Amino acid sequence: MKEERYFYVPNASNAKELPQEEAVHATRVLRIKEGDQIYLIDGAGSFFKAEVTLASNKHCTYSIIEEMPQPRHWQRHIHIAIAPTKMMERIEWMAEKATEIGIDEFSFLECQFSERRKMRTDRIEKIVVSAMKQSRKAWMPTVNDLESFTDFIHKPTDGKKYICHCYNEVDRTDLFKELKTLAPDTPVTILIGPEGDFSIEEVRLAMEQGYESVSLGASRLRTETAALSAVMMAQLATN
Repeated sequence: MKEERYFYVPNASNAKELPQEEAVHATRVLRIKEGDQIYLIDGAGSFFKAEVTLASNKHCTYSIIEEMPQPRHWQRHIHIAIAPTKMMERIEWMAEKATEIGIDEFSFLECQFSERRKMRTDRIEKIVVSAMKQSRKAWMPTVNDLESFTDFIHKPTDGKKYICHCYNEVDRTDLFKELKTLAPDTPVTILIGPEGDFSIEEVRLAMEQGYESVSLGASRLRTETAALSAVMMAQLATN
């Protein structure tokens, strides 16, 4: 049986041609030819079965055979805001795995104890697209640019907001237990700090802006592990 090939095409129902990077991969690497069937992901909830109508070195056009709307496997909007680590490979790994599990939005924070204060989100977007295709997800997570912690927490946010930290002198509740009390479709935004944690001043400032102080459990986790744990909790709490 021939393997199904998936390509990310925003607005796939109207585009009629693969984006150039996808076209090059399709024609030069996968050797897709006119008449072959491919599958498209629009990132907005649908797959499309299509037939290739033209395949050249840099172009691959198609005709849609069937639109296949996909049910969402999680109900709530899951938004992780995280301080990127010094080693970007760890954040890239987190973004890949979180996309495979199911997430809606990534934000990146510059905090008081941040080890990294600049980053390229275009690299994260490519990893997210690859993970979306690999895991057959029909929804493309939003990838936001790096911004200051203060700017982020002052922005209006729907649903419930949590800040994860390790300070014993600040009262915390268990994130998973809190998530279990919510309606399954309640949007959640979860803040994850840098390797040195948020500063206690940042924690208190976030709480003043409506963020609830929470713990991810007894274990002390690396930044990227904490983020992935939070995504898993947000998913499992709806079951």
